Amino acid sequence: MSFFSDSYHLFIRWMKKLVRNPILVFFSLFQPIIFLVLFTQLFSKFGSLIGPGVSYTVFATAGIVLQNAFSSAFQSGTSVVDDIKSGFLTKMLATPVNRSAILFGRILSDMFRVAVQTIIILSLAYVLGVYPQTGVAGYVLVILTVGFFGLAWSGISLALGLKTKSGETVFGIAGFLTFPLLFMSTALVDPTSMPPWMQTVSSYNPISFAVNAIRSLIMPPPLCIICTNVFDWSTILQAYGVIALIGVITLGATLYLFRKVVS
Repeated sequence: MSFFSDSYHLFIRWMKKLVRNPILVFFSLFQPIIFLVLFTQLFSKFGSLIGPGVSYTVFATAGIVLQNAFSSAFQSGTSVVDDIKSGFLTKMLATPVNRSAILFGRILSDMFRVAVQTIIILSLAYVLGVYPQTGVAGYVLVILTVGFFGLAWSGISLALGLKTKSGETVFGIAGFLTFPLLFMSTALVDPTSMPPWMQTVSSYNPISFAVNAIRSLIMPPPLCIICTNVFDWSTILQAYGVIALIGVITLGATLYLFRKVVS
């Protein structure tokens, strides 16, 4: 029971730390909301390029909620660096706390934060006319998919933080890796609008797999005029397989580096 008890208390610690820094919460949400409100209005005519009667706000919502997971993933690595530099991790290691719970409590708090932020963004999207065609179950699956993706992607920044012990390096490398992938995916544009070489990159891009799964829960299938509660399980399960593979690699590296730090 020590592992679960310690994980719970460390999870509460991270949540309290986050609540005491509302500016961090605000700016982590500010960029996705700007994209949702302004970016979709600026490029609203892109919807007609995707298909007749397609709303670009509905199309882009999937990419925007996933973009929020990136922001939270960046914060994971920098927070670990702060704990190392402030001496908090050293103090924790001097206590009988379960070593695995230190990392698990951090990851659990990241998933919870991403889930709450996703709910806020989806609520705003609902006001703007985005109604998932899969209903309440679709909302739940969107939140789970984004949380699962955020968990897997946070492993990159956590591993970088544990390896470099530099918040600036974490943000720089993570941004360099993820933003090109974001813009070469189906997050914000339809693949038919991309150059041929970028279409090829997009077809193998892990972000595209996740976005396509989320979009299948929000938008009706092609050539389906009145569709409700239609789940494209092949797309969803394919995305979960790709995300799981990323998670095994990134979190495996994080666990390995964390064990080196605590030893």
